[in-house]
Amino acid sequence: MWFVFSVLLYLNYLWELKLPAFDSIILTIRNAVNNMVVFYFFFYFLVPKILLLNRKASVVLLILSIPVLIYIWMTVNHFIFKIYYHLGLEINIPVYKDIIKRNGSRSLMEAINIKAVLANAVLVIFSMLPFFFVKILLEIVKIYNKTTELQQQKLEVEIQNINIEKDFLKSQLNPHFLFNTLNNLYGLSVKKDDLAPEVILNLSDIMSYTLYESNAEKVALEKEIDFIKNYFELEKMRYPKDKNIQLEILGEDEISGLYIAPLMTFTFIENAFKYGLKSSQHQFIKQVIEIKNNTFYFVLENDIDKTDIKKEFGGIGLENIKKRLQLLYPNQHILNIKTLENSFKIELKINL
Repeated sequence: MWFVFSVLLYLNYLWELKLPAFDSIILTIRNAVNNMVVFYFFFYFLVPKILLLNRKASVVLLILSIPVLIYIWMTVNHFIFKIYYHLGLEINIPVYKDIIKRNGSRSLMEAINIKAVLANAVLVIFSMLPFFFVKILLEIVKIYNKTTELQQQKLEVEIQNINIEKDFLKSQLNPHFLFNTLNNLYGLSVKKDDLAPEVILNLSDIMSYTLYESNAEKVALEKEIDFIKNYFELEKMRYPKDKNIQLEILGEDEISGLYIAPLMTFTFIENAFKYGLKSSQHQFIKQVIEIKNNTFYFVLENDIDKTDIKKEFGGIGLENIKKRLQLLYPNQHILNIKTLENSFKIELKINL
């Protein structure tokens, strides 16, 4: 920055003002040193101290620093002319004739008196503006890059958390669910029930999906639907056949080519079987999934015991799902969770 501006200033002295090369050089050095002293004093000494204060005090001090900077610029300018004067240098071109003698022979108090400061204030400010502008511009770019980097890091951490939560969901699936399913399978085997092979196949499909397929960021919607069907069928085995457990899939002919984040609705379904079918009156679990116009509609409702109405069903699990939806489907989903008088209802819409 300093080199570029110095070259431009040198060329201005040389070509525009028609000064000799040596005179152009010494005036360029004078101007560059003045600006560098003020620049580094302001940005690397004054500003870091001022910004430690509160906002109002910082603004006031930054404004008050302007006359201070002008005084510093003129003080440095005076001492440079003093050095040139003692070295016997002078400029004899009419525009700057005897400028070194006039400035170098004065005392410091004469050089920075109020009249001289006011007379040169605009010149000093305009002399420093380009360097301040470049510095501020670079700082803005640095702040923007830093902010972008922090946002990217935050997003990566959140994605890692999502993967951890998804793995946690997979581990949750194994203990109690497998225990119940294997108990039911054992009972079917003892009775030599023809349903045993089908149960084994469903369980195999579920384990394959949770262990392998769900590692992907997104899976075919068809596989997610099959997982839900298999899970429903195996959970239904725990209850008598007269229990009102319904699963309805609509629009399966529109599933082809669509993808969805895996296990996105598992917590909802698990909670339905965990908290549902316990009411003293009307026990039910009703789930409807509809695929229409590349949109996934999910509605799940189950009864709840009146004594548990105030309970926050799902707790952390529901919060995790909300975070996953926000990160994976920002502005592309609608989630409504309702605790009604005698039931708990989930409504989810995802634009795939």
